Amino acid sequence: MTEDRTGPEDQPGSQWYDGEAGPLVRPYAMTGGRTRPGPTGVRFDLIALVTLDPGAPGVDDALGPEHRALIDLCRLETQSVAELAAGADLPVGVVRVLLGDLLELGCVTVSRPVPPAQLPDERILREVIEGLRAL
Repeated sequence: MTEDRTGPEDQPGSQWYDGEAGPLVRPYAMTGGRTRPGPTGVRFDLIALVTLDPGAPGVDDALGPEHRALIDLCRLETQSVAELAAGADLPVGVVRVLLGDLLELGCVTVSRPVPPAQLPDERILREVIEGLRAL
């Protein structure tokens, strides 16, 4: 006796992919094969804050759906690169390239984190607070 091993997924016209397998569009297709953001070579840190530029031009039809998704996420509030990647459900590398495009178009502004070496020393801040309290 032979057992029939065909399932509903083997039937013609059935869905041929698994919803949890991920996007059908490969990351390199979303970025046009680019791995670095823009010709200027801007590097986006994971904690860099991205804000929608209030004077930004309108959303262009030439922008892809991923670009528009990032703009929509920035429209709600300022977000970090990592938060945008999570919110858009895209790899961080792809988000960095797409943000480079949006930065060049003037759609977003990016504020980079202050390097720890440039932050004020905690000891100095405590001395300033103590001096203010003494007044």
